[in-house]
Amino acid sequence: MPVRDLLLGLSIVVIWALNIIVIKWGVTELPPLLLTTLRFLLVAALLVPFHPVARRHLPFLLLLSATFGTLHFALLFIGLGQAEAGTGALLVQMGTPFATLLAVLFLGERLSVKRVAGLVLSFGGVVVLAGGPSLPSALPMTLLLLSAFGWAVSQLLIKMGPNIPPLALAGWTALLAVPQVAIGSWWFESGQVSAMATAGWFGWGAVFYTAVMSSIVAYGMWYGLLRRHPVSRLAPLSLLVPMGAVVLGIVLLGESLNAHVLIGGVMVIAGVALIVIRFRALLGR
Repeated sequence: MPVRDLLLGLSIVVIWALNIIVIKWGVTELPPLLLTTLRFLLVAALLVPFHPVARRHLPFLLLLSATFGTLHFALLFIGLGQAEAGTGALLVQMGTPFATLLAVLFLGERLSVKRVAGLVLSFGGVVVLAGGPSLPSALPMTLLLLSAFGWAVSQLLIKMGPNIPPLALAGWTALLAVPQVAIGSWWFESGQVSAMATAGWFGWGAVFYTAVMSSIVAYGMWYGLLRRHPVSRLAPLSLLVPMGAVVLGIVLLGESLNAHVLIGGVMVIAGVALIVIRFRALLGR
């Protein structure tokens, strides 16, 4: 990979790893569902006017907004409010094993020995993480795993659905998810107006960063790399994101690196690596 593209890839890793920390900061000033709603509003405002879609695609986008917008993002924001950033980033990686199982069930894909080993390793890593002190209860782990499952279902839908440009997909999914998460915020949260009035750099910075830097800038660069390089070459870069989140959680949030996070994290990342990386293609064979 040319040095320029490698630096772009590493920049994306930093943006996505820092995104986990920014969400943790943001939910200290804004309720998580309100933060999700504001994020979707900004993404939709920046993308929808410039990326129209055919009317026949709206039912598909509405379904995707429920799985990707509400199930994935809303539960991610709620779960990160209760779990350590590094642990949350590792659990969200379980979207890949979930997606693999869904592909076997609904697309008829076959499991190789390597991918079976990856599934066993990754789910074993979740068991180790669940026994650590970075999850105060079973609730945040459940929410984060459901968030990962929502990501997996969304990937299956995208694979089976119509061919819609990535930024159009992101913008319209965000727009259609706004009423869903807004109703959730109205029903389950309180003090939204006062929270927005008193929010400072953490709250509004999280709205901007998660919408613009993570969803638009980073994904735009990522899709550019995908056009120039095979997935097998980029997959190892994506596995650096949870590692970066763990390091940033220690440096910026004062989180600790205990044995559960270390061992469980290595198991999850190794398992996902076995699933997504084609080692022969990576080595040019």
